[in-house]
Amino acid sequence: MKAILLEQAGGVENLILKDIAKPELKDNEVLVENQAISINPADTKVKYSNEGLNMLISPERPIVLGWDIAGTVVAVGDKVSQYQIGDKVFGMVNFPGHGKAYAEYVAAPESHLAAIPKGTSFTQAAATTLAALTALQALKGRVSPGDKVLIHAGSGGVGHFAVQIAKKMGAYVVSTSSSKNLDFVMSLGADEYIDYRTQAFEEAVSDMNLVFDTVSAETAEKSLTVLGKGGRLVSITLMEIPADLQAKADALKVSIDKLLVQSNGEDMKLLSSWLESGAIKPHVSQTFAFEKLGEAHTSIEAGRSVGKVIVTL
Repeated sequence: MKAILLEQAGGVENLILKDIAKPELKDNEVLVENQAISINPADTKVKYSNEGLNMLISPERPIVLGWDIAGTVVAVGDKVSQYQIGDKVFGMVNFPGHGKAYAEYVAAPESHLAAIPKGTSFTQAAATTLAALTALQALKGRVSPGDKVLIHAGSGGVGHFAVQIAKKMGAYVVSTSSSKNLDFVMSLGADEYIDYRTQAFEEAVSDMNLVFDTVSAETAEKSLTVLGKGGRLVSITLMEIPADLQAKADALKVSIDKLLVQSNGEDMKLLSSWLESGAIKPHVSQTFAFEKLGEAHTSIEAGRSVGKVIVTL
């Protein structure tokens, strides 16, 4: 099968298209003939660092990157009960860990997948994986109807799902973005918009119940000041919570949760049901052929992507 391997840590020049053997299945896995792959900032950042590759994925070299897949089941392990050959499935595979998604065929635990609903394309399904799971896991159990929620970078891959999911949960949603994406963010259901380039969000809002930081540690720290008493900051940019930041949160009587998304088939099934009902809609801004996957990385690294970037096979 064809796969794209990272020969060594570094830039896109190290992503090489090669023929390798199809993966062998474990008892709890299905073999998916891949039709679409989602590219995330996590994909693009991790390739530059051996330390990051070893910690998040594997010390194996060359290494097949990627976690987000959508395709058709072509074989099943002996203990698989949920899927059969011919089923269309999608999911974020083995995150954190070795997903090996940049390939024509992917061995995926059945517990990490969900069925693609009728009317949803492989491209749309692939888009609704790591980014959508991150948004769901950040908000699930933390947002109640009527809560005021600030979502940073609402036009981004994670952010555009977070706006929709927070609205689904009954929240009043404020989102930051640049002015060129105003119409897009409001079309997702946001109630209020802040142009981060012309207005400081910490001066524009206050008494929020939850802030979802998808931008930076600096944004996370500033976000503490806009929370009301008992409010919660959820951040995907903080690997650890510095002692001074925790002390600031304690003084303000608010909490901080750092989040690393986890593969979860039950969450994928919930996202599948929302795709089917139209409660969430992925926005795909760019698609690339498999052979052009490096260009997809370059596009993500430019930092201006709206919604999701997808590679098709």
